Amino acid sequence: MTHAPVTTPPAIRFRSAAEAAAALSLATPAGVLLLSTPGAAAWPGAAVVAAMVARAAAAHPGAVHQAALDCGSAPGLALDALRQGWRLLVLDAGHPAFPAVASAAEEAGATLLPQAPPALDLSRLDLRKPGGRAILARHLAEG
Repeated sequence: MTHAPVTTPPAIRFRSAAEAAAALSLATPAGVLLLSTPGAAAWPGAAVVAAMVARAAAAHPGAVHQAALDCGSAPGLALDALRQGWRLLVLDAGHPAFPAVASAAEEAGATLLPQAPPALDLSRLDLRKPGGRAILARHLAEG
């Protein structure tokens, strides 16, 4: 199966609402893709990740962004996330159920990515320090 590339804004991996909010605070007009941690659909779960994104977005209402939930290799969790309203998901393309989940995503008006786009992992930065925020800002600007 061939997967058409999906264009996304610069991506960051986040683990908390605070990390997502930091990215939104520095987002350029091109926006930012808030990408959950690998397998976050399993833990902390789709609803918790959605709440983190909502909290960050409420703190920065003008920031252009998309949010993607990484479902790892769990097609059942991807289908559950679709039912919960997620419209951008990542699922391992090698999983035998990928085509079926892709069809369900298409029916729901969602996009299923076969792999996560390259992303800056915010857990590796100290966003309380100017240097960490500068690295994030540069990543978002260079997209």
